[in-house]
Amino acid sequence: MERSSGVLLAVTSLPSKYGIGTLGREAFAFADFLKEAGQKYWQVLPLGPTGLGDSPYSSFSTFAGNPYLIDLELLIEDGLLTKKYVESFDWGDDPAHVDYVAMKENRETVLQKAFEKGFERDRAAVDRFVGDNVWLPDYALFMALREYYEGVSWIDWEDRDIRLRKPEAIQKYRTLLADRVNYYTYVQYLFFKQWNELREYVKKLGIKIIGDLPIYVAADSADIWREPQFFQLDEENIPKKVAGVPPDYFSKDGQLWGNPLYDWDTMRKDGFGWWIRRIEGAVKMYDVLRLDHFRAFASYWSCPYDAETAKDGEWHNGPGMSLLRVLRDWFYGTEFIAEDLGILTPDVDQLLEDSGFPGMNILEFAFTKNADSKYLPHRCKKNSIVYTGTHDNDTVIGWLHDDEIPEEDKAVAREYLGISKEEGEHLAFIRGGMGSPANLFIAQMQDWQGLDSSCRMNVPGVALGNWTWRMEPGSANEELAVLMREYTRIFGRLAN
Repeated sequence: MERSSGVLLAVTSLPSKYGIGTLGREAFAFADFLKEAGQKYWQVLPLGPTGLGDSPYSSFSTFAGNPYLIDLELLIEDGLLTKKYVESFDWGDDPAHVDYVAMKENRETVLQKAFEKGFERDRAAVDRFVGDNVWLPDYALFMALREYYEGVSWIDWEDRDIRLRKPEAIQKYRTLLADRVNYYTYVQYLFFKQWNELREYVKKLGIKIIGDLPIYVAADSADIWREPQFFQLDEENIPKKVAGVPPDYFSKDGQLWGNPLYDWDTMRKDGFGWWIRRIEGAVKMYDVLRLDHFRAFASYWSCPYDAETAKDGEWHNGPGMSLLRVLRDWFYGTEFIAEDLGILTPDVDQLLEDSGFPGMNILEFAFTKNADSKYLPHRCKKNSIVYTGTHDNDTVIGWLHDDEIPEEDKAVAREYLGISKEEGEHLAFIRGGMGSPANLFIAQMQDWQGLDSSCRMNVPGVALGNWTWRMEPGSANEELAVLMREYTRIFGRLAN
């Protein structure tokens, strides 16, 4: 990874006329903006279909795309919808935030119309798409079944035979729900058609897309329903243990994520085939993969299925290099980033060193009065990435003006970075990260714009109300691109 810089911006955060950022015109325009600003990387959040809480880290599939991201204007151009029809729906009235209630109420209705118009027209292309994606038939059936059971998690489906994937039941429901299976198949065809066109355009600009791969898959997902043998489930496919993290900086009770844990012994005996298939799907979508919650590959926090908080848990050994060596060798040439944050122990540090993957440094964690933090820019390793903050952090302006952050810590930041209002408080953080030895520097788009806490993407441990922030139309403008390019040039990170 060469010395360079990039921007973290979720696709959902792009401007659009219809309530949420999509893969359409504004995504192409943002790629042009990054090129003009001298950036090499665009980091996105996971692109999968989201469930309760609208979190991209809790998806119905590790392979599928989010239907909300399908651009409706492109469907209008393709003759699948009319502008009058699309504009007849309420997509929310706040351009700065996604209205997920409006998305849930209206998006599927509109995509159903596109399906009715285009499925038979595109049947040959759809069949080829299905042939190239072995996960798709089971995913489409899974989503049709969730609809049939009125959104109930597959663990609670009344028909035990389909819950346990008995062959006769699979055939029965494929026939019964054939039309809905076709709908969910076609939606994925539309998503990947648009995503592949966007990715090809971004690639021609010389920009790489960093994808975020959550460590775990959601309990209510086609992934676990399809291959339950690779997870810690009982004979009825009910989770025995679930994931989380113990109490930490973000939460005094820890975070009880609830994802079923992997059965690492079974995965190891299978040669980690499940993970190979998962990464194969990811490299079709992204140029670089960020491995979320990297520490769980060394050791992971295991909580009882019926636990009320993550306090009730214990550490267990993860797969370590036995898995990472397979992935590194199988996907030779693919760049990985290790999200090595959280409570770190010597085994995590050793695993990071053994893997050779670059780790992460968060500037907002760097400034304390009591310690010489490893996240201070001058202490960052060359083989690492410096972030102002991630989607789980406040904006830097929000951090500087947060009453809960000790004034002593903020004083350290002001002195170290030479913060001044003349330059801009947010730009001082960016200057500090840009000047570090780390090969890659990434800032949230909110930080380049100097936005406050109201534009924060996520508050860890809070289930609802996150993931809504959207960039104001016209804010990724020429003036900002010139500013970004100048900072990037000064610190030797300008894309070739």
